[in-house]
Amino acid sequence: MPLALLALAVGAFGIGTTEFVMMGLLPNVADDLHISIPTAGHLVSAYALGVVIGAPLLAAVTARLPRRRVLIGLMVLFVVGNALSAAASDYHLLLAARFLSGLPHGAFFGVGAVVATGLVAPERKARSVSLMFLGLTVANVVGVPVATLMGQQLGWRATFLAVSAIGLAAIAALALLVPADHGHGQSVGLRGELRALGSLPVWLALGTTVAGFGALFAAYSYVTPMLTDSAGFAEASVTLLLALFGVGATAGNLLGGRLADHALRGTLFGGLASLALVLLLFPLFMKAEWSAAVGVTLLGMAAFTTGSPLQLMVMEKAAAAPSLASSANQAAFNLANAGGAWIGGLALAAGFGVTSPALAGAALAVLGLGVAAIAYAEDLRRAPATSPARVITPTPEPTRERTHH
Repeated sequence: MPLALLALAVGAFGIGTTEFVMMGLLPNVADDLHISIPTAGHLVSAYALGVVIGAPLLAAVTARLPRRRVLIGLMVLFVVGNALSAAASDYHLLLAARFLSGLPHGAFFGVGAVVATGLVAPERKARSVSLMFLGLTVANVVGVPVATLMGQQLGWRATFLAVSAIGLAAIAALALLVPADHGHGQSVGLRGELRALGSLPVWLALGTTVAGFGALFAAYSYVTPMLTDSAGFAEASVTLLLALFGVGATAGNLLGGRLADHALRGTLFGGLASLALVLLLFPLFMKAEWSAAVGVTLLGMAAFTTGSPLQLMVMEKAAAAPSLASSANQAAFNLANAGGAWIGGLALAAGFGVTSPALAGAALAVLGLGVAAIAYAEDLRRAPATSPARVITPTPEPTRERTHH
């Protein structure tokens, strides 16, 4: 695999670390800025809002620029946002800095996925995307625990300075390893990009992302009370168990990339079905400590098996504007985060029990399978019918046959 994928993974590692570390630092930030924990929680929402707004917006306005320059510019914005977070003197400044930090997130993954697939042969596209996403999953295993510990020992500001340093390393790696002439943006113009993004197959692919990853976050947002109240773990053990989730996510991400290069649609269906099954069995997994550890690992593995296939499918459905569509898919991931957590919370508030968010997640995974099935049916409807004359014609048409994943 090209070394340029390593540069993309370094950037993804920094982004993944800053996205999730705030959850572990909320008590420290709240104490230092003299605010409540719920108020500090808005810092997580501010970052997510930045992702949702910044992903399509930045991808659209930079669509005609050389992609290496765009990636470096996005990481510069990322470094500035995290440095301002470290320097913020009050809650409102930190809130604005977190929003700024989230702006480049989706566009970086979106443009990075286009660059990654352009660096490899067509039969290795999904694998290249999974290697970029590897930085994100490894961040959950290594980056977030280390950054959280650093924030607890040295102060939360030190964490964001360290993340800024990771961003600087990513800038250097992008400048050195991504070819200077690799991939200029599309020349179809903003109106053409929006037209490509507005097609039904693209929206069905985005809908699959929202439902599929909403299933994950419906359960994962409340996994801590499941582990402590149902499985019987001490609170001190939760960090290690969340690292197991990261290990599962890393394995699932790599597995999904490899399988999707052979059967994109089959990998997506298989991943969503596996996620639905794991979530359906989650209340049973939470009956004992050993099975809970297995369940958390399988949850990460099943969910992230679908990551690369979903990203690649959205890009293929909007071939005229892959950067914009790919970035929009990152916004869909964050909508899934917020929507899944809300739906899981409804199950808890209704009094269905501490493991009920997992069952709500299972329902969302089934919904994702349904949307994916509709998308497949739509692909078949749009594909040209094979006539008897075509059957005996020896000349293949691989570009049309590619829609039959």
